[in-house]
Order: sequence, then C-alpha cells, then structure tokens
Amino acid sequence: MDGTVLVADDDRTIRTVLTQALTRAGCKVHATSSLMTLMRWVEEGKGDLVISDVIMPDGNGLEALPRIGKLRPGLPVIVISAQNTIMTAIQAAEAEAYDYLPKPFDLPDLMKRSARALDMKRRAPARTAAPREAGDDLPLVGRTSAMQALYRLVARVMNTDLAVLITGESGTGKSLIARAIHDFSDRRTLPFVVAQAGDLQGVDGPSSLITRAKGGSLVFDEVADYDEETQARIVRMLDMMGDNAPRIMATSQIDLGSRLESGAFRQDLFYRLGGVTLHVPSLRERVDDIPLLADHFLARGERDLGSTRRLSAEARDLVRAYSWPGNVRQLENTLRRLMVTSAEAEISRSEVEAVLGNQPAMEPLKGGGEGEKLSASVARHLKRYFDLHGGALPPPGVYQRILREVEGPLIEIALDATAGNQAKCADLLGINRNTLRKKITDLDIRVTRRRKLM
Repeated sequence: MDGTVLVADDDRTIRTVLTQALTRAGCKVHATSSLMTLMRWVEEGKGDLVISDVIMPDGNGLEALPRIGKLRPGLPVIVISAQNTIMTAIQAAEAEAYDYLPKPFDLPDLMKRSARALDMKRRAPARTAAPREAGDDLPLVGRTSAMQALYRLVARVMNTDLAVLITGESGTGKSLIARAIHDFSDRRTLPFVVAQAGDLQGVDGPSSLITRAKGGSLVFDEVADYDEETQARIVRMLDMMGDNAPRIMATSQIDLGSRLESGAFRQDLFYRLGGVTLHVPSLRERVDDIPLLADHFLARGERDLGSTRRLSAEARDLVRAYSWPGNVRQLENTLRRLMVTSAEAEISRSEVEAVLGNQPAMEPLKGGGEGEKLSASVARHLKRYFDLHGGALPPPGVYQRILREVEGPLIEIALDATAGNQAKCADLLGINRNTLRKKITDLDIRVTRRRKLM
C-alpha cells in the first residue's frame, strides 16, 4: 500500500495508532486535530486519501465533504465517527464519502478499506454530490457490526429502484428502515404509502394504491400474512405499473423462503419483492447496543415527559442481560413506564425487576411447522423456557408470566381483527368489556381504531 494519507481526528491516540499502522504499510501520513489544517492540506493538493472524524473542535467533517469534493474531485474520504446512528451513515453516503466506519473501529478492517480507497484513487474518476439536511430523531441506533452493516447497505440502496424486502422479528424496527430509505432518497418529497392486505381488495384497490403513491414509495406490510388471492393481486399490480412507478418495499417477520417451500407464498411475487433483502437484527443479536438504546430512550423521555431519569449501574446490568423478546419496541415501552413510575431520578434494579417480573425472560417464540397443534407448540416453547435457566428453577410466578405472554398477543390480534373496536373485541374473546379495558392497560397494549380488514 502506497500513497499519502491525511488523518484528521481530535483524539491523539487515534492519530498515533493510524499514523503508525499506515506508515508500516508503506504510506506517508499527515495527521492533525484541526479541520482547518486538513482543508489547507487538501487545497494545497496534498494527500491521496482522507480519514476524518465527524466532530472536530473547529468544524464538522461531514459538512466539509462537499468542499473537499469540489476542491479535489476523486479524492476518497473515509469517515470515522462515534455517532453510531443510521443518520451518520446516510449523511456520509449522501455527501459521497468513500466509506464510513463507526468508532471503535477494527484497525485491520480500516487498513483494508484504506488500501481499496487508494487503489480506487489511482483507477477511478471523481464522483460529485450535494448533501442535504437530515433529521436525527430516528431511533435506529447501534454501534455493533450487525447494525453498522445494515446502515451501510441502507445508504447504498436508498437511491436505487430495486425492490427491498425488510425482514426481522416483531419490534425490531422494520417499518423505520423502510421510512428511512424513503425519507433520505430522491423520492423523499413524494408520498410514502404503507399498504395492508385490505387495501388491495376490490376492483380499484391496486390502481388506487399506485395513484396514492404517485411515484413515491409503496410498502407492503407483513407480506407473509397475505393470502394467495392478495398475492396474485400484487403480482398483477407490479406487472402493470408504468414509468412513474413507486419504489416497492415489503416487510416480513416470517421467513418467506420457508413459506415459498411450503407453497404458502407465490414464487413470482417472492422474486419480484426480493431485489435487495435487509435483515434487521433482534436485540439478542446486538446485546452491546442495549445500553446505547436505553440512553436514547431515556433522553427522548426527558424531552417528551419533562422528567430526567437515569439507570443505576445495577439496573443497567439487568436491562442489558434481559432477552427482550419484544425487541426495541418492548425496551422503549419498558423505559417509558419506568420514567413515569420511578420515584427517584435514578431508576433502581428493583424497579426494573418489578416491571420485567411480569414478563418472561425468554427468547422470542419461533413458530413450528405449518400443521403443528397449538398445545404442542406451547409445550415446546415452555420446555425451552425452562431449559434456558440451565438446570435451575425459573423465578417464582411462572404461571402468571406465561399467561401474560399468551394474553398479550391474543388480545392484540383480536383488536386488530376487530379494527380496534373494544366492544366487538370483548364479544369475540368472550370476556366483559371492563375486563378487556383493564387487560389493555395492564399489558400496555396500544389500541388504534381503523378500517376493518377482516
């Protein structure tokens, strides 16, 4: 590896580590803690590669990218940042950074990317770009490798016309990913339409959806749940779309590949929707992000509720160790409840235990075979729950915890089937309406009235 690398970071340790590693690899290195100095070097024609932090004492590295591109077309810039949100990755991509890496970064990985950038500098023409403003309120936060890989892939596909299939468990943020792809793409001024199965019914259903989308983005929500007739309608709709077609996306918490093999999902629709597949990892797949997300939600709660709360060290350990079967949505709801119910500024471990005590600390329950009886499925899940405790007994109160685990989804699905009408839902379940209201409150279920789909 040869060439001159300009390193800009206000962290002396990072400057030293990068200077030593790049020098050993055969590069010349100029390192600075000042964005102004970096820009002077760029203007003077120095450097074949820039490695820059975002937040500098005298400026923002991302905001400097368009100027670097104008002064030195084709000069690759690798952005490194401790701001580990999808916004940073998207802004870096929009400003035409060559690459983006979160801190703490893997040094060998950065060296490989630097070598590719220097090789690209010798071979490739310049790229031009103009940045655009972006908000910072998306709760897509994470510094783990799984989330950073997702961020980079989102940034790469957002301005293509490829169909996008977003997979992941309930509560992981699939809809947020779809919204981010739309909001930061060149279609962001056009409509963003989320379609349910009921929106495709009737003679004019598909054409009405296309009209509503107006060349923007059209998302089929939980497409694995659509019946065969609805799937066929989507295929015909996609085939008849013209030049002003919307960007097509779909979400699914069920493996479409297994549905395809069992004959429950159309092959032609599967291939039409799967141009690019983005998997949103569960919290169990990115445990190190849990404290970061907790801080994010506590800060949001302070803004929304006007009360300042923080987790004690013991409470933080418990939050990190919990399995969070409801993923990010469950974590957010739990912390919001703690912010309201906690008597002190510091949330104690016992307060967290009190909230989580009514929720089984188990991994999300995966469905069995298509023909598996409910009782067999429940038995398998319960055995898994007991096995997770490594030979020890679960905490007392198993009966109530398991009942709550079953009650919650049952009531949510019944509410969904009755379009949020609590009187109809209570009648469907065969319970008193006041009992239903109490359970909705106790289980923290959100009720949304909408047009009936079933």
